[in-house]
Amino acid sequence: MSEPSRAQIERGLVARLREAPDGRPRREQLASSLRQTLTDLRLVVPARELRTLERWFDDRLFGLGDLAPLLRDERVTEVMVNGNKGVWIERDGKLEETGIRFADPEEILVLIERLVAPLGRRIDLASPLVDGRLADGSRVHAVIPPISLVGPVLTIRRFAAHALAPEDLVRNGTVGRAAMDYLLEAVRARRSILVAGGTSSGKTTTLNALAFAIGEAERIVTIEDAAELRLPQPNLVGLETRPPSVEGTGAIDVRALLRAALRMRPDRIVVGEVRGGEALDMLQAMNTGHRGSLTTAHANSARHALMRIETMALMGGIEIPLEAVREQIRRGIDIVVHQERDASGTRRIVEIAELADDRGDPYELVPVIR
Repeated sequence: MSEPSRAQIERGLVARLREAPDGRPRREQLASSLRQTLTDLRLVVPARELRTLERWFDDRLFGLGDLAPLLRDERVTEVMVNGNKGVWIERDGKLEETGIRFADPEEILVLIERLVAPLGRRIDLASPLVDGRLADGSRVHAVIPPISLVGPVLTIRRFAAHALAPEDLVRNGTVGRAAMDYLLEAVRARRSILVAGGTSSGKTTTLNALAFAIGEAERIVTIEDAAELRLPQPNLVGLETRPPSVEGTGAIDVRALLRAALRMRPDRIVVGEVRGGEALDMLQAMNTGHRGSLTTAHANSARHALMRIETMALMGGIEIPLEAVREQIRRGIDIVVHQERDASGTRRIVEIAELADDRGDPYELVPVIR
C-alpha cells in the first residue's frame, strides 16, 4: 500500500479513535476502527495485508513506530537513536546502521515518553536525562537537549529471554570446556570470583552462567542497578537500585542494598557490577563469612580490575589505609576472569587468574588458563 494511502487511512483512523467517550484513543479499539475506516474509504484490503497494516498502525500510534520491528528481531541486542543523525543497532555483536531517520525531534520525544511514562519517570528541560527498566527487562536510557547536542538520544539495551547456561557459553565459543569446568568447580567450592571486561563484553552473561553452579540449598541475594540476572535456584532474593524521584529524593544505591542484603542471611551475594564506593562493602562481605560471592567490574585486564576495585574501595568515604584495602582484596577475591569482545563481535574469556593471598606487588596473579 502506498504512503499516501496510509496517510489517508491514518487521518480517518485517528478521527475514529478519538470518538471514545473521553476523547482518548484506545489500543483495543484499533482493529475495529481500522476496518470501519477502510469501509468509509471504500478500500478493500486482503486479510494478510490487513494484519500487516494493523500492526503498522499499532506501532505508529501506540508503540515505538519504526523502532518496533527492530525490537522484534531477537538477534538485535541494542537499539541506538542518535537524534536526527540516524539509528544504529547491534545485531549478533556487530554495529549496523539502519535506514531509519527521524526528521522531527518531536517524533523521538514521543517514543521516549511512551517508554518512560509507564515507569513513573519523566524527561523534560528540568530532567533531561532518564534511565529505566522496561517490563521485559530491557534497559532504556534517554538524554535530550541541552545535554545532547544532536537532539533526543535514545538507547535501548535488550537481554535474551532465557539466560545462557554454562553449556551455552562452551557451545558458542565464549570459553573452553576445561576452563568452564574449572570455574564451575570454583563456584561450588565457594571461591569468590570477579568477572572483568569492557562494555558489552559479556560480563553479566558469564556471571549469570557461573551462578548456575550455586547449590539449590543455598540462599542467594542478587543486587543490580537494573535486573538482568536470571538464576534458577528457588531460594533467591533479587534487589534492584532505585533512582531519585523527580524531587531528587528516595534514591537507593548498590551500597544501601549491600548493607540490607547482609541482614537477609545470605549464603551468597551476587552483585551485578561494582562501580563506586560499594566495592568496599563488597570486600568486607567477602572477608566476613560470605565466601563464594560473585561480581563484575569494568576493566582492561585482570590486574587492572584489581586496581579498579582498590580505587573504588578508597572512594567509599571511610578513612582506611591503602594497605588495609589491598589486604582485603588479597583475602577476599580468589579468582579474576577477564573477558573481551573481538572485532567480529564474539565475546570470549581470555584470562583466568588466581589471586595469591600473600603480599604481592601489590597483587600476585597466577595465570590458570589463558
